Amino acid sequence: MSTERCPCLSGNPYDECCGPLHEGAPAPTAERLMRSRFSAFALGLPAYLLDSWHPSTRPASLELDPEQRWTRLDIMDTRSGGPFDSAGSVTFRAWWRSGSARGTLEEASSFVREGGRWYYVDGVVA
Repeated sequence: MSTERCPCLSGNPYDECCGPLHEGAPAPTAERLMRSRFSAFALGLPAYLLDSWHPSTRPASLELDPEQRWTRLDIMDTRSGGPFDSAGSVTFRAWWRSGSARGTLEEASSFVREGGRWYYVDGVVA
């Protein structure tokens, strides 16, 4: 069992936060799915990213840049996306580094819940 801090910066250990979702447990909320997707980017888990992407918008493949490191996630706003909702949105800001370059990505992401599972649909980059 890993007691390392989860990359999503929830304050919880990885094995109690995003780890179970990466192993197949369903996310209880859209925000938890968002956090697990950030952690998947940080840990280099493209298969999880594709699995958690809604089939209507999912790309055929996904190649992550091995030089890009995702270092911080701030959740700025959450609308709906709770355990009894069928849709929700999460606005976040994520920090990255690649070599000497640094930057942020701000996105309003849309999610849907189907068959008891949350899926990322798409996002609007600010």
